Amino acid sequence: MKIAVNTRLLLKNRLEGIGWFIHETLRRMVKDHPEHHFYFLFDRNFEPEFIFSDNVTPLIISPPARHPILHYWWFEHSVPQILKKIKPDIFVSPDGYLSLKTKVKQLCVIHDLNFEHYPKVMPWMVQRYFQHFFPRFAQKATRIATVSEYSKNDIINTYNIKKDKIDIVYSAAKDDFQSLSEVEIKTVRDKYTSGFPYFIFVGSLQARKNLKNLLQAFEIFKETTYTKTKLLVVGERKWWNSELKSIYKNMDFKNEVIFTGHIPQEELLKLIPSALALTYVSLFEGFGVPILEGFSSGIPVITSNTSSMPEVAEDAALLVDPFSVNSIADALKEIEKDSILRKELIKKGNDRKLVYTWQQTADKLWNSTEKTIDQS
Repeated sequence: MKIAVNTRLLLKNRLEGIGWFIHETLRRMVKDHPEHHFYFLFDRNFEPEFIFSDNVTPLIISPPARHPILHYWWFEHSVPQILKKIKPDIFVSPDGYLSLKTKVKQLCVIHDLNFEHYPKVMPWMVQRYFQHFFPRFAQKATRIATVSEYSKNDIINTYNIKKDKIDIVYSAAKDDFQSLSEVEIKTVRDKYTSGFPYFIFVGSLQARKNLKNLLQAFEIFKETTYTKTKLLVVGERKWWNSELKSIYKNMDFKNEVIFTGHIPQEELLKLIPSALALTYVSLFEGFGVPILEGFSSGIPVITSNTSSMPEVAEDAALLVDPFSVNSIADALKEIEKDSILRKELIKKGNDRKLVYTWQQTADKLWNSTEKTIDQS
């Protein structure tokens, strides 16, 4: 069997959410199924480390697709041409994009529809591309995979897709996250917060990640607890807009908020386990991998009671209303004062993380691949 795969997001030192999903699932799938041949379709020069097995043939297709116009050209012209040449049994696209012009059976992984619910968080042309093409991709796909029950229902309701066309292939966290010793935690805290405990936020600063409400909640927390606990914000200020600037400028405790900028992965593996808790209070997520990273790091997690996050966390995290500053502030105070609660959440998180593994994700994606090929 010949399987063509869109691997354009396999970029050295630039693997992010969907890129990690592609990396972790494909490196298992190709090794687990040596009887089949995989064609990895790149849009630029690739690193040899991404050719995970001898049954993989890499192909570079121009042009590099990092703009809506080039997305259109790559998927509607370049991809159909190469598929016509190699004649695969299926085209798998783990980032959701498909070709509307090929007759090859297609499986796409639509991780979430955040662009339908929060379109203003992305550039106008990207937003328009997603809202125009993704409904068509969903209809065109032979089958669809997605990462949560919430996202499955969202795709069904938003795009009027039959539920038996969609498979759930839950995501997972990288295996590298683990708890640290007290000595290691002290070293990290001495480096970043002068030895004081801290809550940690990790992610882009776009509006959907809800840093503005977290900052305001932290201000209330500091006003009412008088502790030395800090807030560590890890992420580039790419989305640092006027609203965030104003909120931060008017904080009385702005000096208790520490912005690290981008942090390498090896350092993040120390920063998260050294936190008092992970604060992940997004307005919307299709899955929420950082929740599992918090669980794996052996710290409590505060997360939102919206979209997929309660599904992923269940009772292993402290759930808050992300639209309520007071709800977030109350959770910060609970974690700060209640050591028994912290221990309970850590224990539950340690159990909950075992539900999600990359091997399970790869197996489920393979099952979805076989269903797609068998589908008439």
